[in-house]
Amino acid sequence: MKIFVAGATGALGGQLVPMLVASGHEVTGMTRTTSKQDMVRRLGARPAVADALDPEAVARVVAEAEPEVVIHELTAINTGGLGRSIDKMFARTNRLRTEGTDHLLAAARAVGAKRFIAQSFAGWPFERTGGPVKTEDEPLQSSPPKSVAQTLAAIRHVEEAVTRAEGIEGLVLRYGGFYGPGTSLGLNPDGDQIEMLRKRRLPVVGNGAGVWSLVHIEDAASATAAAVERGEPGIYNVVDDEPAAVRDLLPEMAKAIGAKPPRRVPRWLGRLIAGEGNTVMMTEVRGASNAKAKRELGWVLRYPSWRLGFREGLEQSGDEPVEVAA
Repeated sequence: MKIFVAGATGALGGQLVPMLVASGHEVTGMTRTTSKQDMVRRLGARPAVADALDPEAVARVVAEAEPEVVIHELTAINTGGLGRSIDKMFARTNRLRTEGTDHLLAAARAVGAKRFIAQSFAGWPFERTGGPVKTEDEPLQSSPPKSVAQTLAAIRHVEEAVTRAEGIEGLVLRYGGFYGPGTSLGLNPDGDQIEMLRKRRLPVVGNGAGVWSLVHIEDAASATAAAVERGEPGIYNVVDDEPAAVRDLLPEMAKAIGAKPPRRVPRWLGRLIAGEGNTVMMTEVRGASNAKAKRELGWVLRYPSWRLGFREGLEQSGDEPVEVAA
């Protein structure tokens, strides 16, 4: 099967492309810069150079590839640390989730691709009421903190555009927080959050009751590979089996990397230092259920719990680190 992967040199693309190639698929990997073409080739794919925000360039490279499936894994996250405004950190990613999605989707439909798979996020967007673990049918936040409002709007856009698209099977994968090689929670040069933990700059804020759902980057890739051939159109939470409160997760993460336990700070101080959005993520957000993805995609996790993943999966990587941004 011919598959077009936008974001082939990102953390997820670096895991996904070799999986697809090993399964016998003919893969074209899109990158924004000419200098990354060799990286795409090393992954086993044919490189295509285009800026996702340029509709004509996207249409050209997709038309040349003639894919049956298009996979949208484009992100461009500022990994320089956790800022007060998540919207500022995700400004370019939000454009990729809106304009980039529209350009890729239009190109995919123009060449008659049968399936379109796009990245979304299950880390914090659910409504902050009710139980601690949410399914795909439950609503997203209606009144998000101001610092994440643009990011949530971009998430809504990609989900609605893909699942409502006519003439193509649209699947949206709501990934949990990534950890492992090439991510900000990986023991590699890009592991910014790991470094923050080591330096005790990632504290537990307030009661630490926010529930996080994580997924090892390898498992996220395997779920995506499964979605190429299985699953009805719709939304799938791609997370591990164990949503966890921040107050439990961060200390275990620190222990796994040999760091001192994280500090604890009151909510008012967390809000002052990190802003309301980050404070809400520490204290109020809900996790996600992966039951649908396991059932309908036939997805089997290598790291069903972050506890196992922290012990065994943080340091596993290929010969060369992949890049966080695509």
